Amino acid sequence: MASKALLSAFRANKPAFGVWLTAGGIFHARTVAQASPHLSWIVVDCEHGIIPLVPGAAETVAAINGAVPNGGPSAVVRIPATGVSGSTNWQIKYALDAGARGVLVPMVSTAEKAREIVADSRFPPFGRRGFGSPHTPGIWGVGVSEYLETANNDISIMVQIENQDGVKNVKEIAAVDGIDVLFVGPYDLSISLGYPLPNPDPHPAVESVVQRVLAAAHDAGKKCAIYCTTRAQSIKRAAEGFDMISVTSDVGALTQGIAESLTTVVQ
Repeated sequence: MASKALLSAFRANKPAFGVWLTAGGIFHARTVAQASPHLSWIVVDCEHGIIPLVPGAAETVAAINGAVPNGGPSAVVRIPATGVSGSTNWQIKYALDAGARGVLVPMVSTAEKAREIVADSRFPPFGRRGFGSPHTPGIWGVGVSEYLETANNDISIMVQIENQDGVKNVKEIAAVDGIDVLFVGPYDLSISLGYPLPNPDPHPAVESVVQRVLAAAHDAGKKCAIYCTTRAQSIKRAAEGFDMISVTSDVGALTQGIAESLTTVVQ
């Protein structure tokens, strides 16, 4: 049964903590999904990770959904195509047919693109998503009729605000009906604004923009998410009111865990 952990946290107005999955493999995905009962979501990164959208996303989502009986984290797929391209339509279709509980589109800069993303993510009469995958309802653990009845309400549509145009148009993007989450990408945002990469926190000028995105999302009644790399950052962002917060990545946690273990032994 596909987990509603992320959606449940949203509806309860509680911060949803998750991790970034960048490496492929069914057992790798299962291990991450089983790591903690406090894990609400996992982003399957098909943009900068090494997980191919087809068939990697479907295999990874299925592994996450089957990792924890009667629960576990929700799988969100970040597609490779950015909002400045014309390839998001079919990639959203593949991500959702893979059984994702949410879709994340990078570098969305205009309300027009946001409306297009919503249309591609919703079945008629609220959108133009086509139905046909024989696998998707089974990945969710429901029948065809139930999937069609619930998908429009139970799939979270997320867009990343991570360049100058996205910031300029953030209020209009947030106001688009059907957009559920504005997701702050602090690395590309920093580059786009002409500042160094976060290390680990963003430059103060970038931080002011981050807070502007947070305010725009909440003013429009939407959720706001942010990518973090440390536990301290995650705690800080939750206190600030962010709704969806990454705590670490698979590679980051693996590297840190090995390094800390060896340092302890050597010392």
